[in-house]
Amino acid sequence: MPSRLLPRPGVRFGLLFAALLGLVLGLLPQAAAPATAASSKAPGQAVAAAAAGTFRNPLNTGPDPFMTHWNGNYYLTTTQGNSIRMWRSPSLGTLATADPVTVWTDSDPSRNRNIWAPEFYRFGDRWYLYYTADDGVDDHHRLYVLESERDDPAGPYHFKAKLAPPNHANDFAIDAGILELNGRLYLAYSGINQYQHNGLNIAPMSNPYTVSGNAVALDAAGGCPEVREGPEFLYRGGRVWMTYSACDTGKPDYQVWMMSMPLTADPLVPGNWRQHQGAVFSRADDRGVFGPGHHAFFRSPDGTEDWIVYHAKTTSQNTYSNRTTRAQKFTWRADGSPDFGRPSAMGATQDLPSGDPGSGNYWINDDGRSSGPGGVTYGGTWNSGTGCATQCFWGDDHWSDRAGATATFSFTGTRIVLLSVKDTGNGYAAVSVDGGPEQRVDFHNSIRIGEAVQYTSPRLAYGGHTLRVRVTGEHNSQSGASFVSVDRAEVYVN
Repeated sequence: MPSRLLPRPGVRFGLLFAALLGLVLGLLPQAAAPATAASSKAPGQAVAAAAAGTFRNPLNTGPDPFMTHWNGNYYLTTTQGNSIRMWRSPSLGTLATADPVTVWTDSDPSRNRNIWAPEFYRFGDRWYLYYTADDGVDDHHRLYVLESERDDPAGPYHFKAKLAPPNHANDFAIDAGILELNGRLYLAYSGINQYQHNGLNIAPMSNPYTVSGNAVALDAAGGCPEVREGPEFLYRGGRVWMTYSACDTGKPDYQVWMMSMPLTADPLVPGNWRQHQGAVFSRADDRGVFGPGHHAFFRSPDGTEDWIVYHAKTTSQNTYSNRTTRAQKFTWRADGSPDFGRPSAMGATQDLPSGDPGSGNYWINDDGRSSGPGGVTYGGTWNSGTGCATQCFWGDDHWSDRAGATATFSFTGTRIVLLSVKDTGNGYAAVSVDGGPEQRVDFHNSIRIGEAVQYTSPRLAYGGHTLRVRVTGEHNSQSGASFVSVDRAEVYVN
């Protein structure tokens, strides 16, 4: 869709040209794009999808996302540890570089550690933010709710209540989700029941901050026996659709399953819920996506599209790290059930949600291809190839361990983000903007993961800039070598 956020006249023509050219070249297979080793293309030479109306994941480096669009902005939360932070942006494409607002910290030692999975809902003219926290002991996780002091999802908030069904008053509980049905509210969550330690439970509520009765347990199916968590709800075709994540979140087989019932049924009667067989959203090895889950839903700004936001990983190893927030549109089947499709590859270019004003973001690939003004040149000795496959943008990258080797990106915008493989044999790079002071960046990771955020530049005055990555030939004590990898740069223009 065309962008409505192009504040700088000098950028308009280049982005429009890129948009038209991208529509034509987008019909060609990826292999048809030129694979030059270096480039410094002008705006009119962009060779991929239009920048103004598109975006690429990830939206955030945290897991357990929840998002809504309200009053002209997207609002996003992810698990951050010992606080609750929120990101706000008018475009989905600029969420990744939005400045976070800390909306909650707690001085109560019984609930100020391991704060997970915040979700926020508007009831009346106040927002209620649900989360789980403990005292440093995982089994002491309990559910809590905050209330906003004004009609703003970013708060400020004050503590409102602990949420505990009478029959589970002192039991482990995480991942609150709110079911709204026939004018009543219900608390759905993951906690102890006869089926799992992390099983699905639903309890009645008398208002957004009070549980008014015992929880009932649901015997939900899943691809693994141990976990059912993160319940979320959709309403369509005369039914309420409850989706949830199954398997331990560290596994590559973490996935989304689904149950449903008629809108007129009682959700506190377990037999009213019908199990849908098989995962509805799961790993896509051919796209380098593993463990997609802990999701939520939001509507496009104009209300015509439905979107899923979720976390996933770029490694098939069992790990709680590398869970990043992504989003994609989903559709509906003729029977009224949601069709989530398959998770998109991390760097896949997608159209922004309908009604999104546009961001103007564009990418620069390590081989010089770009969807906007800019490119990359190399100095010294570098290797290049396609061995990283689905773990890289466009399936290729550059890498070097030769001290003094450089990769210099030229770009026009206000900010640049570098993404590439982190690996056990990676070392330190020295990164500088516009010839300024170097910042030491560690490209190492204890396991190999694909396309991860390595560096985010400070905000710059709009215009032409350079970013240089210099190989230092040094590494930390855990790394086996000093390689630095170059893959994708994401450029922001506003």
